[in-house]
Amino acid sequence: MKRQLQRGFTLVEMAIVLVIIGLILGAITIGKDVQRNAEYTKVKQKFIDQWVIAYNAHTQRTGVVVGDSQVAPRLMVNGEHYAAVGTVISGGNMTGATAVHPAICHGAKGPDMTHGMETAASFDLRLMMQQAGVRMPAGRAEGSEDRYVYLDSNGNPQELQVCFQWNRPDDAAGSGNVMVITGLTPDLARALDQMIDGKADAQEGMFRQQGVANGNGNAPGIQWARDNQHNIAQGGVGAAPAATNLDENQIATVVAYYKMNQ
Repeated sequence: MKRQLQRGFTLVEMAIVLVIIGLILGAITIGKDVQRNAEYTKVKQKFIDQWVIAYNAHTQRTGVVVGDSQVAPRLMVNGEHYAAVGTVISGGNMTGATAVHPAICHGAKGPDMTHGMETAASFDLRLMMQQAGVRMPAGRAEGSEDRYVYLDSNGNPQELQVCFQWNRPDDAAGSGNVMVITGLTPDLARALDQMIDGKADAQEGMFRQQGVANGNGNAPGIQWARDNQHNIAQGGVGAAPAATNLDENQIATVVAYYKMNQ
């Protein structure tokens, strides 16, 4: 009776297996980045773009922007209440230090917003959209159409929030009616800037960072403050502190202005 010889893997077979394992691991790593990029595109198309459409629909149906007077329009977000409370705009042509409108939000203003929030109950963003018969994006849930939840690069949940406000003509970060977007991680802000303006520049274009003054003409722009190595406690504007982000931290967030076309 002949004994069958037991054969092991050859070096070639082992090399093939190792290559296959490496390809699988590489695909998983790349897949995470692809998934995040797809999520950022979804944020723009399903949330940010839909709020632009809702804003424009409100303007088309009522003849004025959100919060403006239909009989004596000022063409400014929150223009009606600004006039009603009797605040005088100094300096002429709607400039001057007093010309700072509270933002129109729903529930509460987003974190790190520099403008205050309009507190009059009738100037609630969701209510005003409903009164005009405007369909809002799905957002986070019914009643939270102004919010959107996503995962940052550490896998922790972050919440976007949309408000609208009017920036006076000499506002360093851009004048006119703007959408204020809070809760943006730096990589999401750069991705949206790239999609909207064609380049990630914090001080130029329709999409820019709150509090970052416009630079000199024909000069290079600046990068968005903070990056994914900074944690949530290191958000805001200014010189970036030493990076202290850990895997369990939430990523730092920034605030962006998206200039509306009316």
